[in-house]
Amino acid sequence: MLKPLGDRVIIEVAKEEEKTVSGIVLPGSAQEKPQTGSIIAVGEGRILENGTKAELAVKVGDTVLFEKYAGTEVKHDGKDFLVVNERDIIAIVE
Repeated sequence: MLKPLGDRVIIEVAKEEEKTVSGIVLPGSAQEKPQTGSIIAVGEGRILENGTKAELAVKVGDTVLFEKYAGTEVKHDGKDFLVVNERDIIAIVE
């Protein structure tokens, strides 16, 4: 599995609905990029100027909302993931 470094996290992006409310099927190019997903791995944290490590506010299993164009998309074992910095995570969805 992938292990992120520093204050990065790996998110399995949620799949968005492929149909509109009226039942029209949308092609992949017309769909909006999803902004929610589940965290599957977290880094060890960010090193502060005084040398201490700042723990991340999120943990594995959290469902999060992240910025629209954040991160780097990667493919691993046939699945699509997003690697983002913790600062690109907007909220934890409860």
